[in-house]
Amino acid sequence: MKNWDVIVIGGGHNGLVNACYLQRSGLDVLVLEQKDWVGGAATSRSLTPGFVYSNCSYVCSLFRPEIMRDLELPRFGLQVIPYEGGAVFTQDGDYLANYRDHHAHRREFARFSPRDAEAYERYACDVTRQCRFIQPLLMRTAPDPTSFKPRDIGELIYLGRKFSDMSAEEMALTMRFWTMSISDFLDEYFETDVIKANFALSGIIGTALGPMSPGTAYVLLHHYMGEVDGSVGAWGYARGGMGAVTQALAASFQASGGTIRTGAQVEQVLVKNGHAQGVVLAGGEEVLGKLTVSNADVKRTFLKLVEPKELPDIFLRRVKNFKIRGSSGKVNIALGSMPEFPALPDDSPCYRGDLHFTDSVERMERAYDDWKEGRWSADPFIDMVIPTTLDPTMASPGKHFMSCFVQYAPPKVGGREWTDADRDGFAESVISQIADYSPGFRERIVHMEVRTPREIEAETGLTEGNIFQGELTFDQLLFNRPVPGYAQYRSPVGGLYMCGSSTHPGGGVMGAPGRNAAVEILRDLKRGANHVSAAHDVI
Repeated sequence: MKNWDVIVIGGGHNGLVNACYLQRSGLDVLVLEQKDWVGGAATSRSLTPGFVYSNCSYVCSLFRPEIMRDLELPRFGLQVIPYEGGAVFTQDGDYLANYRDHHAHRREFARFSPRDAEAYERYACDVTRQCRFIQPLLMRTAPDPTSFKPRDIGELIYLGRKFSDMSAEEMALTMRFWTMSISDFLDEYFETDVIKANFALSGIIGTALGPMSPGTAYVLLHHYMGEVDGSVGAWGYARGGMGAVTQALAASFQASGGTIRTGAQVEQVLVKNGHAQGVVLAGGEEVLGKLTVSNADVKRTFLKLVEPKELPDIFLRRVKNFKIRGSSGKVNIALGSMPEFPALPDDSPCYRGDLHFTDSVERMERAYDDWKEGRWSADPFIDMVIPTTLDPTMASPGKHFMSCFVQYAPPKVGGREWTDADRDGFAESVISQIADYSPGFRERIVHMEVRTPREIEAETGLTEGNIFQGELTFDQLLFNRPVPGYAQYRSPVGGLYMCGSSTHPGGGVMGAPGRNAAVEILRDLKRGANHVSAAHDVI
C-alpha cells in the first residue's frame, strides 16, 4: 500500500492552496474530497440548462495576490473581473450609488449630506490605516505569546514595532476599533442612515452578530483587506463563477504532479502512538500518509475525525467552545431576462456590482433580532449581485444569473432542524423583498437553488453553515485562532496539521491559511521534526 508524503483532507480552496505549495516543494501529495468535484464552498455548478451558479461563495477579492502569482493561477484560467458599481435602495424610491472612482463616490454622498461627504475622506483614511496594520499579518504565522522560541519572540517584536510606529492616539483608536461595533464606529463619522447602512453591511456578512454587536468593526476590516488588480478593497467576479478559483488551483496542483481523489469521504484520522498515520475512508479503506492536513473546520476535525482519547481534555474543551454559529443563507436564481429596478437609470454601472435593500442600521439589527429568536429574518439583509452583467459565460444570451447572500438564517429554527417548508418560507422572504423594488421580478424566475445553513453544512461540510469556519471576533483572532497554544497550524497529534479558515487569519476565499500552514509544515520537515527526504522549502 502506498504511503503518501502528505494527505490533505478536503478539496476546498485552502486545502488546494496547501497542497499546491507542498507538491511544488517536492512532496508527493494526495487530496481527498468527499464530493464528486473539488471546490468546497467555492464551486460553480449548472443545476438548470443554460445557467452556471456560484453556489456558495460568490465574489472574489480576499484571495491573496501573492498566492495567485506563486501558483500561476491566471495561466490555469483564473480571471477576476472588477465590480463597476453598486447601490443601496431606499424605501422612499431613491438609491445611494457606489462607484469605483473615489471622487464620484464622494459626490454621491454629498447628494445626501455634505457633512458626510467630508467625513468620508477621514473615514477612508482611518480604515486604510487599519488595513495597512493588519494586511502584513495575513501571510505570517501568528506568534505564541507564551513561547520563548526565538521565532515567536521575533514575531512579537515585529508586532510591537508596528504598534510603536503609531502615535499614542492611533494606538488607542486601533485597540478600540478591534473591539467596537460597526454601528458605533460609523456613528463617529456619518449622520445619514443609508450611508451608514452602506458601510455596515461589511460588518455583518457571514457572522452571527448584529451591527450593534461589539467586534463587528473588525469584520468590516476583514472584508476591506482584499484587492483586485492592485486596487485595495475592490471586489470582482471570477469569470465562470467562483469555481474558477478552485479549478485553477486544482489544475496548478495536478500540473505539479499532485493527485486528487474525489468521492472519498474521510471518516477518521488514523492515530498510532500519538502520531497521525493516515485516514480511514467511508467503507473502511485505509489511506496511509506520513503527514495529514485537515482543511475541515476545527470542530469537524477534532470532534468527528479524531478519537477523543488522542486529544488533551483542555484542548477538546476549547474546541467545543470555539464559536462556529450559522447565520447565513443563499438563494441562487436563474432569470429569463434582466430584472428592472425603476430607481436606477438604464444601464447604470450600479447594476454591475452589489445591490442592497436594507437602508438603515436599525433594519439590520431587527433582522438580527429574528435570528436570536431562532427565526429567519422577516426583513432580511440581502447582498445581491448579477454576475452576468459582466460575465456572459454564466448564462445563455439574454438570460441572467442572480446570487443572493442572506442574513440572517439560524442553524436551527426554534430549536429544531430545518424542514423543506422552512426553506421555502426563507426563500419567499428573499423573493418578496426583491419584488418590492423590482416590478415583474417573480415572472422572470426560471429556477432557484435555496440554501439554508442545513444545505450549506450538508453540501460543503461547514459546521452550521458558518462561511468563516468560526466567528471573527477578537477572542478568536491571531494567536487565539482556533484555540490558544494551537494557532500555528499544528495540533496535539503529531503529524496532523490544520489549514482551514478556522486558523489564522480566518475565513473568506483568501488562501492565506492554506499557504501559511504549508510554510509551517515545510519548516518542521526542514528541521527534521517529521522527516520526508524529498522536502525542501520553496516558500
